[in-house]
Amino acid sequence: MTDLSPTAGQHMQREIAEAPQVFAAAIAQPVTLPDLTHLRAIYTVARGSSDAAANILSYELMRETSLPVTSLPPSIFSLGHGVRLDDSAVLVVSQSGASDDLVRSARGARQAKATVLALTNAPNSPVEAEAHTTLTIAAGPELAVPATKSVVGAIAAGMALLSALAPAYAPRAKVDAHTIAALQGKALPQQKALLAALLRASHVYVIGRDTGFGAAQELALKLKECCALHAEAYSSSEVLHGPLQLVTNPLLILILDTEQPDVQPSLDTAEQRFRAAGGTTFRLRPSDAGATNLTPAAAAAALLILTYPLTLQTALALGHDPDRPATLSKVTQTR
Repeated sequence: MTDLSPTAGQHMQREIAEAPQVFAAAIAQPVTLPDLTHLRAIYTVARGSSDAAANILSYELMRETSLPVTSLPPSIFSLGHGVRLDDSAVLVVSQSGASDDLVRSARGARQAKATVLALTNAPNSPVEAEAHTTLTIAAGPELAVPATKSVVGAIAAGMALLSALAPAYAPRAKVDAHTIAALQGKALPQQKALLAALLRASHVYVIGRDTGFGAAQELALKLKECCALHAEAYSSSEVLHGPLQLVTNPLLILILDTEQPDVQPSLDTAEQRFRAAGGTTFRLRPSDAGATNLTPAAAAAALLILTYPLTLQTALALGHDPDRPATLSKVTQTR
């Protein structure tokens, strides 16, 4: 175990604490969009934590607009010659707005006649320069290498975009902002038991459905980059196939439940099967901390706000400084 500086994790701790207010600010921003009545599809382009936020937003956008929304790999533009994007919008999510492959993607999508929408946390970034419209993540400077408040802000900025695309969604998003802001200082009641389980774990499954799957991807990524724990995200609709077999080894299962009525049967089945197979299983809900009646995207954001402190505590207990993971940097350049 590494001897840690007394300041280890302080940036991440402060930025997690700021996340509820970042969510409220990002969701309240005014949005002016070009004419998008011709849209037939929306594509997202992102990497890492931004891709998890984009996954969360894709489910919400499809539900509210009835448009197909799917992810495009940046390499289509950074290594290839792009694809036809007539009558489409491309949503580029990039906290720094500076990763070369995402800049190339924004430029390539614009050249392919897509309407390019950017969600960034850096004013006047190269991605913003290629976009038709930019929404701000509104997180302010983020000094810890692992993104936290900017992920929550990206979800909220995407919800602001959706409020402009589907005005009936806007009042619900406004209520979400107040509910999320009230999570300031709240913790999961299972926090101590969860921490003890993570400190014993060698392998972690993080399971969700719909927007909860994107939250699961993000939490699994954080457990890897902050805690050096092997963690994998699965949809509850897929995990009961081959991956269930791994429960024959010691396995911790975290189920992220957004409390959408339509996903409950799938999550119930996954929980029952993993418990029956002997897996150590926790099911986490926003209502555990008093947050109720959230839209699915906001519920995913709430689950991240509530589990980020757990990641931080686990990392520090394992001797890792999550502000400065040994092998990672804030901006990743990928071709």
